[in-house]
Amino acid sequence: MKQIRFGRDCCGDLEQAERREWLLTNGRGSYAAGNIATSLTRRYHGLLVAPLSGALDRHLMMAKADATIRVDGREWPLFTNRWFGDVIDPPGYRNIESFHLEGRMPVWRFAFGHLILEMRIWMEWGQMTTYVAYRMTGGDDTASLSINLLANRRDHHGNMHIRDTTASVTESDNGLTIEWPEGDSLYLHTTPASIELWQHWYEGFQLQGEEARGLASVDNNLSVGRLIYQLEPGEWSGFAVTLEPTTSFNLAASMQRFFDRDALLINGGDGDLFTAAPDWIRQLLLVADDFLIQRPLPSGKTGDSVIAGYPWFGDWGRDTMISLPGLTVTSGRRDIARSILLNYADLADHGQLPNRFTGAGERAEYNTVDAALWYFEAWRVYVDATQDQRTLEKVFPVLQKMIDWHLKGTRYGIGMDPTDHLLSAGEPGVQLTWMDAKVGEWVVTPRIGKPVEINALWYNALCIMADFSKRLAKPEQPYRGTAEAVYKSFQRFQRGNGEGLYDLIDGPMGNDATVRPNQILAVSLSHTPLALSTCRDVVNLCGRELLTSYGLRSVSPRDKAYCGHYKGGVADRDGAYHQGTVWAWLLGHYALAEFRVTGDATAAQQRLTPLADHLCDAGVGAISEIFDGDPPHEPRGAPSQAWSVACTLEAWWRLEQAKRSKATD
Repeated sequence: MKQIRFGRDCCGDLEQAERREWLLTNGRGSYAAGNIATSLTRRYHGLLVAPLSGALDRHLMMAKADATIRVDGREWPLFTNRWFGDVIDPPGYRNIESFHLEGRMPVWRFAFGHLILEMRIWMEWGQMTTYVAYRMTGGDDTASLSINLLANRRDHHGNMHIRDTTASVTESDNGLTIEWPEGDSLYLHTTPASIELWQHWYEGFQLQGEEARGLASVDNNLSVGRLIYQLEPGEWSGFAVTLEPTTSFNLAASMQRFFDRDALLINGGDGDLFTAAPDWIRQLLLVADDFLIQRPLPSGKTGDSVIAGYPWFGDWGRDTMISLPGLTVTSGRRDIARSILLNYADLADHGQLPNRFTGAGERAEYNTVDAALWYFEAWRVYVDATQDQRTLEKVFPVLQKMIDWHLKGTRYGIGMDPTDHLLSAGEPGVQLTWMDAKVGEWVVTPRIGKPVEINALWYNALCIMADFSKRLAKPEQPYRGTAEAVYKSFQRFQRGNGEGLYDLIDGPMGNDATVRPNQILAVSLSHTPLALSTCRDVVNLCGRELLTSYGLRSVSPRDKAYCGHYKGGVADRDGAYHQGTVWAWLLGHYALAEFRVTGDATAAQQRLTPLADHLCDAGVGAISEIFDGDPPHEPRGAPSQAWSVACTLEAWWRLEQAKRSKATD
C-alpha cells in the first residue's frame, strides 16, 4: 500500500506542517495526537490522552517529548514550540526531511548532513500506553539525544493553569513514576538512558487552533525531567508512557505488534472486495479502527462503542448508527457490529435510542428523533451481510416496541400523525435532527414538523420491519400496510417542476422549501418512497445546488442564510454549522443516490475520489468532519470523523458490489 508521505516542501513550511495532524488510538478511548511540525496547536495534542474514570473522562497526561540531538559539539532541535505572541522557538520543523504514515504509525525523518534520525510514535492497542522511538543511521558518528519530558494532568477540553503544587517524580529501574496530588500516576519506561530529574513549568504555549475557534489558547506544561540517550547506529532507543503500572516494556516487540495489527485490519475487509481496492480506501480501513472502542456502559457492563470523532467527540447514538455499517460490516468486524447493536437494544427507552452520554459518559440523553430510525438500517445491513437469524429473533421484540412507540407517540412530540401516517417531531427549544446546532436558547435549524429525511427513514424502517417479519415467519402486513400509507403521503414532499422535495412540511410556518441535502436520503436509503423520476429530480437538484468535491452543502448558496465559511467563535461557528457548511458523510449518500437513478456504479464511485486527495490534508489519512461551503472548501471541524470515514467506505463497498454483480451477469 502506497504511503502517505510529505517532503521538505510541506515539512519545512510551518503553516503546512501544522495544519496536517496525526492521530493514534488504543481501542479503549485513549488517543495521542499532534501535527507534523511537532508544535502544540490544539488543547487536544499530546502523547497520551486517557480516561481516568468514566469512559469519556479523558485527560492530557503527557504533552510532549522535546528532543535535541548532539553530534560533535553541535546541536539540532527536533521539535518546534509556538509561544504566546506567535514566537516560534525553536524552529525544529526545518530539520524534518520527510514525514510519512507507515500504516497508521507517524514517522519523521530528520537529516543532518550524512546522519539521519528517524522518530516513530505508536500506541499499544488495549493499553493506556504510548511509545516513542528513535534510530540513527547514515554514519559511525557518536551522538546523544536529550529529551525534555513535558507532562500534564488536565481535562482534554481545558487548559492548565499554573498551580502551587506539582507532581512527585521518582526514579525507578529504567524509568520514572510521576504522581499527581489528585492520586493519578503516570509511568515511564525507557531503554538504557541517563535520567535527570527536575521540575519546571513551561508557560505560554500558544494553541493556534484553539485561538481560531475563539477559545482559551494559552497552555502550560510541566517538565518532569530529561532522558539522555547515547545513540548507536541502527539501534532503537526510546520510551513508553503509560497509566498501566504493570505493563511490560519491549520497544521492538510492541512495534511489531502494531504492524501485525495493521496487517490484520487491512486484510479484514469484506471478502475480496478490498483486495484490489485503491490505496486510499485501504487506508480508510485502517482509520475505521480508530473509532471502535471498548468502554464501560451505563448498564455496568463493558462493551463495544463508537467514538463519533477525534479529538473532542464522545460516543453519540445517531453517529454510531449511521457509521456502524461502514466501520464494522464492510471491514469484516461483524462481531463488533452485533455487539454494538445489542448494547443499544438495552438502552432503548420509549422507542428512542440515546443521542449522547453525559456525566463522565454514563447518563444517556434521548434528545434525538433519527438515531432510532437509523438503528433499523444498521440492523438491515448487518442481517443482510451475516444472515444472523438467531440474533434477529432476539432483538425483534425490541424493534417491535420501538415501532409501537413511534405509532402512539413518545418524547419531544415524536409520533405518527394518524391522518397521514407521517412522523412529526419537535418542540420549541429542542433540536432533534442531525441538524442540531444550538447557540444558547437559539436553535439554529429547529425543523419542527415533519422533516423529509425523518420520514424517509420512517418509511425505510417500516419496510425493513416487514422484511424482517417475513424472514422470521411473522405477520408482515402491519408494517407493510403502514409503509404503503407512508409512501402515498410522502408524495406531499414533492415540489414539482424538478425542484426536488420540501425540507419539512406541516411546520409552524407551513412547508419549508429551503434547499437542503436531507432530501438525498429519500433516494440513497435501501427503500425509497419516491418514483424513479422524482429520485432523478432530487439528485439533479442536489448536484446543481449542494454538491462539492468533499460532500454536500447544508443549504444552497442561493439561500439568504447561507454562510460560506465555518470560522470564528463558538456562536459564529454553530450558526454556520448547518447553513452552508459542507458535510463529508453525505457524499457517500449522494453517490448511492446517483447510482440509483443512473445505474452507473463506476461513475458514482468516482464521486468519492476527491476524498483521496483530502487524506493528505488536515487529519492525515482520515476524513474531516466538515468543509467550508465556498471554494476551495477548506477542511474544518474535527480532523477525523466517524461518519465521514464510514459513509465513504460503505458507499464504495456497495458500489463495488454492484460493479462486480454486473460483471457476472
